[in-house]
Amino acid sequence: MLGGGGVLGAHEVGMLRALDEAGIRPDLVVGTSVGALNGAVVAAAPGEAVGLLADLWSSDIVRTAFAGSWVARLSTLARTGTHLHPIGPLRGVLTETLRASRIEELQVPFQCVAASVERAAAHWFTGGPLVEAVLASCAVPGLLPPVVIGGEHFYDGGLVHSIPIGRAVLLGARRVFVLHVGRIERPLSPPRRFWEVGMVAFEIARRHRFAEDLATLPPGVEVHVLPAGLTEPLSPLRYRDVSQISASIERAYQASSRYLRNGGGWE
Repeated sequence: MLGGGGVLGAHEVGMLRALDEAGIRPDLVVGTSVGALNGAVVAAAPGEAVGLLADLWSSDIVRTAFAGSWVARLSTLARTGTHLHPIGPLRGVLTETLRASRIEELQVPFQCVAASVERAAAHWFTGGPLVEAVLASCAVPGLLPPVVIGGEHFYDGGLVHSIPIGRAVLLGARRVFVLHVGRIERPLSPPRRFWEVGMVAFEIARRHRFAEDLATLPPGVEVHVLPAGLTEPLSPLRYRDVSQISASIERAYQASSRYLRNGGGWE
């Protein structure tokens, strides 16, 4: 399963490369937010996914999806009152990249989650148009508008399930590889500045839910949380900062490869 985290989702590409080289292929993919994007590519073409994702991330998907100068972004905000970017560029990237039009057509069973505004609840997409489902899962509040599907508005799945290990287990998974963006590895400390408060609060919520899910796993479930190789404290990240994408992929690849070479705890 693949968790959310914006531009940090590049770490998951390195983890996927390590899994691919170890001969580990999925028979179920569950994702949220950027993990839904990465996961949909895996589910569509598991044998080619690593190369496709490496090309996608190296082609500056982040700047494409969140294009525009500050003037353009403020203009969008002034016009809409709710978000900085139109969703069209990201829809275009997904339409061009994903090799299936519907979830049911994917080679590997796939589900992704989004947050329903009207129901204030998680909604799992298990069928239907693939691009719209992934868009809904990736619709970061304030950056992108909610995605409307069937008259219902959806925001980013990270609001309800940032690392949805519980869903994979509910669907019958007994050996789960958790691909995440590295945030859970970084030390967390009390905020010292006003703009750090929200980030720390969100981290507490996401880590608490993940820890609870791990602590309540049923007997017989084997979980491997692949390492991203991060040790420095968590810090605010510009959502369009692509300067560390290549380093993130390589670092996660090296850390996850070492984990898998050492048996990953299953030998």
